[in-house]
Amino acid sequence: MKTLLVTGGAGFIGSCFIRRAVRRGDTAIINLDKLTYAGNPDSLPRSDSQQHRLVQGDIGDRALVKSLLSEYQPVAIINFAAESHVDRSIDGPLEFVETNVVATCRLLEEVRAHLATLDDDARRAFRFLHVSTDEVYGSLGATGSFTETTAYSPNSPYSASKAASDHFVRAYLHTYGLPTVMTNCSNNYGPYQFPEKLIPLMILNAVEGRPLPIYGDGLNVRDWLFVEDHCAAIEAVLRNGRVGECYNVGGNNEQTNIDIVRTICRTVDRLCPKLQHAPCESLITYVTDRPGHDRRYAVDASKLRDELDWRPEQDFASGIDQTVQWYVDNPNWVQRVQSGEYRRERLGLESK
Repeated sequence: MKTLLVTGGAGFIGSCFIRRAVRRGDTAIINLDKLTYAGNPDSLPRSDSQQHRLVQGDIGDRALVKSLLSEYQPVAIINFAAESHVDRSIDGPLEFVETNVVATCRLLEEVRAHLATLDDDARRAFRFLHVSTDEVYGSLGATGSFTETTAYSPNSPYSASKAASDHFVRAYLHTYGLPTVMTNCSNNYGPYQFPEKLIPLMILNAVEGRPLPIYGDGLNVRDWLFVEDHCAAIEAVLRNGRVGECYNVGGNNEQTNIDIVRTICRTVDRLCPKLQHAPCESLITYVTDRPGHDRRYAVDASKLRDELDWRPEQDFASGIDQTVQWYVDNPNWVQRVQSGEYRRERLGLESK
């Protein structure tokens, strides 16, 4: 059974990747996660099995990373660890610099040192897969799509910090020969996503009869991808992606924010027909736009499709149905996140 070191594996996308690996049964996962507010052990398989071990810690803790690499000898690292919420980056950018740039560089340094201890075959087989975002490319006009050669032009502290981490990953490839591959993905959605993000926030507010706040005129466009499809893409890149290459991952599903919210409203109305406040579209309100709000993203994923034969399995209609149904069917997970109980339990354990 091969071993992978997954960083940030208690987050939304990382936990999906781990659940898929555990279901397959062919991979052992060492999951290094700082367990900030967005890291939720409730989203993970049990961590006491041979297939998955959760280690609380920072990717910037070089001593810890060194010990995990030495003990478990993973064949690859999948780096999901990042601060990722744009609004939080606007309120506090330095935390994003610390995690997404400084800590990532410390991780890269420790991986570089570890590779020097491996024999030639193990070194050739090793991969460092860095998971990034399409937001590093900036904002598009009315036409065109981001490709892997699009110049970086980040417009928020979050995207600037991710762009910096991408550049360091590339630098470690070209300067030190670190065998890296990179993915830049469009907006994800699906089960287990933290409720501050657009789609789960709108689902839960619609179900609870609370306002559905839309930034600006609601016409900002994003390309939406179901999280399981994103993880399938990461698996394909890990298996067959070429060292040194970047692969864009997109859902070929451009929609405005207001259309996304209206679709969620109709889906909630259909799946929850007894809501007293229906139709949920009556809850939509417009609020002041946030600073640096990019107008449009669109991702060209043809390189990933042509080289690695990846395509998304879910369209938005099927994906949003599954997502709304999951949040309706899992009120305990939602309640523990909204109340902070999932964090209080962890803090109580840490203090003992």
